[in-house]
Amino acid sequence: MSRDTFAETEPPTDCYGLLTDHRIKGRIIRFMSKTSRRVVFGVLLIVTLVVSTGGALGYLGRLTLVFDRHPGKPLAIIEEVPGPPDGPKCAIDARYFDEKPEGLRPEVLQAWSKLRQKASEQGVTLCLNDGKRSRGQQRAEFDEAVEKFGTEELASKYVLNPPDRSMHVIGFAVDIQPIESAQWVEKNGNTLGWCRRYENEQWHFEYNADYPEAGCPALIPSATGS
Repeated sequence: MSRDTFAETEPPTDCYGLLTDHRIKGRIIRFMSKTSRRVVFGVLLIVTLVVSTGGALGYLGRLTLVFDRHPGKPLAIIEEVPGPPDGPKCAIDARYFDEKPEGLRPEVLQAWSKLRQKASEQGVTLCLNDGKRSRGQQRAEFDEAVEKFGTEELASKYVLNPPDRSMHVIGFAVDIQPIESAQWVEKNGNTLGWCRRYENEQWHFEYNADYPEAGCPALIPSATGS
């Protein structure tokens, strides 16, 4: 039988169902090799584009990834990561919450744990009335402040708007209650990187790794600076 006959019929196989025509087997192998190379090249191209885009956005300050408790698994952009909406009542003042410090950046969480431990050793209880917020939570805080104070101008003295301006949203700030505990932090917290930032908010503290050496910056009147 001629090779032309095989062009119009199924490829010849032996009793085990394996191809016996070496030229056909060669063509199939070459075809599969080309296909595999195209697939691999396509995957590498997609990965390269994703990494390059992420790197460019990160360089521009538009993309900040954090990592959860499972190594290697990134969470969403940190500004979108919500913090707990509330928590158990503060043990020494039930008017406030003591929420879990979830959503804070890893280095901030570590600094908060050290601050709380130091306070405890001196008989002081620190309640985390508010910590990490997402953009949505920050907007909700601002809307509540508008209802409370009557105008956006007054509300902005206590809650920053737009949300991305808030250190709570980017995971560097905590609100500590009761006021007696906050006063202790103001006196003792800078050695661990915590400083009060606003004259009109005794409870608001921000973490910065430079504070232990550089000292706390001067207070500003309010969140808006006025």
